[in-house]
Amino acid sequence: MAPPTPTPTPPPSPRMLFGRLPLPERSYVAEALRTETVGGVLLLVAAVAALIWANTFGSSYEAVSDFHFGPGFLGLDLSVAHWAADGMLAIFFFVAGVELKRELVAGELRDPKKAALPVVAAICGMAVPALVYTLTVVVGGGSLSGWAVPTATDIAFALAVLAVIGASLPSALRAFLLTLAVVDDLFAILIIAVFFTSDLNFLALGGAVVGLVVFYLLLRFEVRGWYVYIPLALTIWALMYNSGVHATIAGVAMGLMLRCTRREGEAHSPGEHIEHLVRPVSAGVAVPLFALFAAGVSMNGEALAGVFTRPETLGVALGLVLGKTFGIFGGTYLAARFTKAELNKDLAWADVLALASLAGIGFTVSLLIGELAFADDAEMTNEIKAAVLIGSLTAALLACVLLRMRVRQYRALFDAEELDEDGSGVPDIYEQDDPGYHLRMAAIHEEKAAEHRRRAEQAGAAGNRPESPA
Repeated sequence: MAPPTPTPTPPPSPRMLFGRLPLPERSYVAEALRTETVGGVLLLVAAVAALIWANTFGSSYEAVSDFHFGPGFLGLDLSVAHWAADGMLAIFFFVAGVELKRELVAGELRDPKKAALPVVAAICGMAVPALVYTLTVVVGGGSLSGWAVPTATDIAFALAVLAVIGASLPSALRAFLLTLAVVDDLFAILIIAVFFTSDLNFLALGGAVVGLVVFYLLLRFEVRGWYVYIPLALTIWALMYNSGVHATIAGVAMGLMLRCTRREGEAHSPGEHIEHLVRPVSAGVAVPLFALFAAGVSMNGEALAGVFTRPETLGVALGLVLGKTFGIFGGTYLAARFTKAELNKDLAWADVLALASLAGIGFTVSLLIGELAFADDAEMTNEIKAAVLIGSLTAALLACVLLRMRVRQYRALFDAEELDEDGSGVPDIYEQDDPGYHLRMAAIHEEKAAEHRRRAEQAGAAGNRPESPA
């Protein structure tokens, strides 16, 4: 039996977990996740292509990955794989910076009470995997260098999994997943900046800071023109790379400087507009290219066996599958208990557990941190990448099982949120306090009633006619 269709309810109180989103926030989340879902599918294709290429024509894969090009006199004679990791991912982190800025000034993180849940969940969802990794390598006598590898969540990969299994999550769960990923990205950025910064070149770092100041001033004086900002952004990125700070930090810094609040008469803020333009490039080009040259690991029997025998690789896999799941679920449950918040009556804690397991997919940033953590050990880097792939795949399969158990309930909630019976362009669930909506619905029902009366009269007239001779 199909679950009953939920009826529209008044806007939830601040103490309700996963309550209905305001309409503008719901629209933004839907658009953002639509792009990320397409990008996630491309990411899956790129990852599969990398694995096939590396395991069938390994020599050519290595030759292309190691091919160097770029202006050496600027310190940018880099390999293809290096350009993908430091260059392409700067675009990804730029979008992450804009997302974070928008969440802080206009989204779920603007209200400290609402922000507490995703922040606590994200912190626990990073601390517990790091703890699982640490305990595993301490017991097994391994290296602590990879503690940060299982701390990241890949939102695009997670959304691709949702698209594949057809789980139409209600908007509140989708928004929580997106906000969780934004906070997760913030902490991943801090980890990269603090723990993976090499010897500093203060002259280059000073130049990057000056470039960022110029970037900020141009934005504040509302100077327009891509021909101004793109060359400046490339200069800042190059200086940041040569400074010893990971070059992706430049992308984050520039994203955080954009204005993400709307002024009177604006349909979109500059930050939202630029994010709308750049997000498809990030999700559809930058991240898949990084995956193509990062996910190409040897998956022979020895490498696969090593994932379950070496403490470092086992720690990564367990951190993603168990650490992420119980970290996010436990953080959410504790936040609810201490704030005395009530779970949305249309959902269950099993839904939170399924979402937490989905966050165990730590593909993109986990691969990046794995490369940084074991940069001097190519064999270990390869095995860590294999562990990330296996851990992410296991988390995805676990999430599929848990989500499919409730997919009919999700479909009912999703359909109720999408229903627009009066054809106004606004879901009916958001129009319950609008007299115009009820008048439109009354007219629709009156028209239907008139049609049924007409059909009843026709049916009655037909029934009263004498039967035709055989």
